[in-house]
Amino acid sequence: MIFETHQLNGPISEYIESIFYFKDFMPDHSIERVIPTGHVFIIFELDNIPRKTFDNTTLKPNKTYTKAWVSGMHKNYISISAHPKSEMFVIQFKPFGTYPFFHFPAENLSDKVLSYEEIFKEELTELRENLKKQESSKDKFNIAEQWLINRFNDSKIPSKELLYVIKKLETEPVTNFNEAINGYPYTQKHLIDQFKKYIGVTPKYYQRILRFNEILKQIRQKESITWSQIAYQCGYSDQSHFIKEFNHFSGFNPQEFIKQEFNKDEPNFFPLDREG
Repeated sequence: MIFETHQLNGPISEYIESIFYFKDFMPDHSIERVIPTGHVFIIFELDNIPRKTFDNTTLKPNKTYTKAWVSGMHKNYISISAHPKSEMFVIQFKPFGTYPFFHFPAENLSDKVLSYEEIFKEELTELRENLKKQESSKDKFNIAEQWLINRFNDSKIPSKELLYVIKKLETEPVTNFNEAINGYPYTQKHLIDQFKKYIGVTPKYYQRILRFNEILKQIRQKESITWSQIAYQCGYSDQSHFIKEFNHFSGFNPQEFIKQEFNKDEPNFFPLDREG
């Protein structure tokens, strides 16, 4: 399998988490559960294989996506297809990074996977065709970076005050939530409106997503897991609250999650029909 990432420079690097390309991916499953990380993605299939989303309960197909699509900020898990010999190109935006490029509020993308017909239209299909024409991954990355530079509008970047609160939520303990948002110099309503505009969810919900990803990180790092200790460290009021939150974001209870050995998989992608 080929997997390559691209290092961005200049102003746009502040708003893009990663650009990556992979080819000849060979999964041992056909459906996987994706846990929200707080990021937004533009995804290009370069292999002419249609992708599907599935009902989380029945796993019956919901929608089919081809060529290019955008996956917004999700409030809980989604179920998607995985395919052998996949070739894909992905732009991953930082949680606050879409507005300078998309030019409309991030809230419009929340809990949605939108096809290229619904967003950017010809722009995404033209970009995909250009990506497909390039033989080297370096040339693919350069074309995508230039597209981002052309779309970037620095009059739509988030304010320093908003970025301060976001950084506090990302780095401070959960118990410091009130301290983080009280550092915002305007009203709480203004802060919530700004979060919806730039991130797509409220400050409190964004912190819930961050906290669950911290739980997944801790689980991957520990040889022995004590759920009560993790629940306490992550600021849950009691064990039942922790279990409810775990199920909300992953679709599994903690014990089932470990039994399936998902703690050994990629941190935010969990196979639902793994062979064997």
